[in-house]
Amino acid sequence: MITCMLRQVLFGIIFSLCLSAILAKTITVIMVFSATNPDSRIKRLVGLRIPIYIVPSCTMIQIGLCLVWLCSSAPFEEFNMVAEIGTIVLECNEGSKVFFACVLGYMGLLASVSLLVAFLARKLPDTFNEAKFITFSMLVFASVWITFIPAYLSTKGKHMVAVEIFAIISSSAGLLVCIFFPKCYIILLQPEMNKKKFITGRTVREK
Repeated sequence: MITCMLRQVLFGIIFSLCLSAILAKTITVIMVFSATNPDSRIKRLVGLRIPIYIVPSCTMIQIGLCLVWLCSSAPFEEFNMVAEIGTIVLECNEGSKVFFACVLGYMGLLASVSLLVAFLARKLPDTFNEAKFITFSMLVFASVWITFIPAYLSTKGKHMVAVEIFAIISSSAGLLVCIFFPKCYIILLQPEMNKKKFITGRTVREK
């Protein structure tokens, strides 16, 4: 019973934490590059360290949604005698479909904002810019979960859990590969690109 109640809740909170961290990282990149412009108003916001507050505030909103979900109509275990003939399947009912949709919708909102912010920052100087990698990771994340919704609604019984696990693993792998693979490639195979002389020289050439 406890596993059934916490499964969807922890899934929503952990993914919201990851997405809010990516959003904060993207906003940090934009603020740093915008602050170099003397006429930029964002220069005043750098000292406020706004990205630090993005992660806990965005995560707390999801935690609040999950607490209301658990208090009003928490997930519960039920016996499904319709999914398979001659077999009783013990499965987890989400309880309130509305709150389950709100949890997924909030994750989609964070992913959409991160994708939009990263897309707008994609043309910043390539030497320091990670916005392109974040954009690709958000595209992978969005593609997985957009296809997850109809697949989840069209499956029954234990196959619903398999679909959800596949979506979680594939979206997590997409985030990790798109963001960290280029870093590992440079560190392991192109270490000369990770030196100060190369970075500053390339920046001067681009200017």
